[in-house]
Amino acid sequence: MTGSPPSERSTSLMDNLMGLLRIHIKRGVNLAVRDVRSSDPYVVVKMGRQKLKTRVIKKDVNPEWNEDLTLSITDTSLPIKLTVYDHDTFSKDDKMGDAEFDIRTYIEALKMHVGEIPSGTIISKVQPGRKNCLAEESAVYCQEGKVVQDLCLRLRNVECGEVEIQLQWIDIPGSQGL
Repeated sequence: MTGSPPSERSTSLMDNLMGLLRIHIKRGVNLAVRDVRSSDPYVVVKMGRQKLKTRVIKKDVNPEWNEDLTLSITDTSLPIKLTVYDHDTFSKDDKMGDAEFDIRTYIEALKMHVGEIPSGTIISKVQPGRKNCLAEESAVYCQEGKVVQDLCLRLRNVECGEVEIQLQWIDIPGSQGL
């Protein structure tokens, strides 16, 4: 048998793992209509080889998912891609737009070790621009001792639609951390 012993292989993920990123998929706003009068949207989040998805919300172009998806972070420079699809029973699901976002500003704020900063304190802001999919200014702030970032992402490759999400970091004991 070639390769390293199983005990060495299992530690390699933990060696590279910096922590977990919880992406709270709040809601979709004014999503595109892909069925007769509405859509059955769900969200797929991809980073590297990881792919996670929310549940389908039937017949709603303003869906409220309020669902947490958690990514294992090994490389903070990888962009995260979010794609909204319309679930179809008898044919291929229709794409309802996509957005990409970067977590580097968020990670920089985390590295500041905010500790005792009062809840609601804004640490940094990201302005919407050509290089991101933000629909409005995004704030990184302290909430009950944790650093969070709210993002309102304007979907690309579609006539309309936005998705509101919130990022939150989860430290893992035994991971390399930030």
